[in-house]
Amino acid sequence: MEEITEGVNNIAIIDSHKKNRIQVSNTKKPLFFYVNLAKRYMQQHNEVELSALGMAIATVVTIAEILKNNGLAVEKKITTSTVDMKDESRGRPIQKAKILLWCFRLRYCLQRRRTLMI
Repeated sequence: MEEITEGVNNIAIIDSHKKNRIQVSNTKKPLFFYVNLAKRYMQQHNEVELSALGMAIATVVTIAEILKNNGLAVEKKITTSTVDMKDESRGRPIQKAKILLWCFRLRYCLQRRRTLMI
């Protein structure tokens, strides 16, 4: 019975983590759509995960910089990797760059810091 409870708790953690993920495209939506969405996600979850492939990586970095320069967020973690994909036009495998960038809501980060200092 304990194993089932532990498994359910792990699922809940994984699901809640995906609720604050934004997969950014540089062709589908305008830049400030993603900025406003990230603001809303940070208000709800205190952090947001921005994800992008290839040419959209610059858009993710721009979103994070806008949030940071407006005093709304701080960067928590950045990871980069490559992903194997199939080229639609040629039918051969290619590698695309991938970025994951986590941002904390600045107010939440300051509250945590004060709590740790006490």
